[in-house]
Amino acid sequence: MQEFYKKSLLYLIALLIVDALLAALFIFLSHPTYSLSPVLRNGTRWEPVAVSDSIMGGTSTSKLRESAPGSVAFDYRLTKVGKYPFIGARFIAKDAKGEQATVDLRGYDTITFVARCSPAYPLTLGITAFDDKVSVKGDLYTHRPTSTFFSCNEQGVPVTIDLRRLTVAGWWLSVMKLPISSQDYQLGKVAVISFGSSPQTPFDVDSHVEFSNIKLQGRDYRYIVALAVILAMSCVLFGFWFFRTHTRTLAASLNSRLKKDLPLVAYRELTVQPYRDEEKASVLKFIATNYTNPELDLESVVAGTGANRNKVNDLLKTELGMTFTGYVNKLRLTEAARLLTEKSTATVAEIAYSVGYANVSYFNRLFKEEYGCTPKSFRTLAPDAASAATEPPPKMVGNG
Repeated sequence: MQEFYKKSLLYLIALLIVDALLAALFIFLSHPTYSLSPVLRNGTRWEPVAVSDSIMGGTSTSKLRESAPGSVAFDYRLTKVGKYPFIGARFIAKDAKGEQATVDLRGYDTITFVARCSPAYPLTLGITAFDDKVSVKGDLYTHRPTSTFFSCNEQGVPVTIDLRRLTVAGWWLSVMKLPISSQDYQLGKVAVISFGSSPQTPFDVDSHVEFSNIKLQGRDYRYIVALAVILAMSCVLFGFWFFRTHTRTLAASLNSRLKKDLPLVAYRELTVQPYRDEEKASVLKFIATNYTNPELDLESVVAGTGANRNKVNDLLKTELGMTFTGYVNKLRLTEAARLLTEKSTATVAEIAYSVGYANVSYFNRLFKEEYGCTPKSFRTLAPDAASAATEPPPKMVGNG
């Protein structure tokens, strides 16, 4: 059984390591990220472009500066000349041919970045998506624009924005003749992600802004569900293997123990081993005859046989390699094992009492220590082994 437990422990450790690696992988996969890369990926890329009110007759200026992929930086100066002053930088989705495209971002629920600006003031994040009901392909003006505000300063502000809580621009609803309550939007066909000025942006001031580490993040619960299923299945399979193999190993161990232990029963030893020493024979015979007596102890053996106390102990250690208590327990437990398989109608308590134990709990503990299982489990696991290894006890004969 020790080998079985060692093997089981190694298997369990290996299983836990594999489960931990799978958990780390699936948790990582359950948090997908997406960057606004200028490199073509899945047929689309994000092209940064500086924008201003100059397209509407204004004089504001915006100029991109060199920045790392997935980031954008630009210098600008906002003026009051235009009717609707604004400046900013856009990431426009393009296909392999350089044509306007859209990207499905429904799997992402937040956008994160670090915002630096000089001077410090609030800015605007905008997301423009194709609306199947009103948008015209290729005409960004008809795409549904959503936006929100965020803080920015010279040191850099980590920003996290919930993409599900954006606001549709009122001017666009008015132009498209839609009710002001039409605030629903979808991120299935996003065409533009932009950063730009807000109503608090100062006029006629040379300014600089930079947005770095721009990433969209989501949560894919399918991986969590798959992980839970895999972990549950691995536990069930390990449990099934453990209990099935444990039962088989325990049954095999019991077979071996029964074949080895049952011949030690005292009344059998007395029928096959002639003891020239009558005192020895008398001691063994007395124990074999009285081991089912709950009151049996070393003093009663001495009183019943007239043997010297020390000689009784020496005899048991020399002949059987056991102490008095160990030998009596061996006899009782071996007989109990035989009775458990032969007398299926007898209860465990009845068998415990019949072999000399007045305390059933104590009997159960000793039996489990001896055979590695409870008496009830033993009765289930080893009926054939016990029956094969035991026979009805022969009548006592004298060998003195």
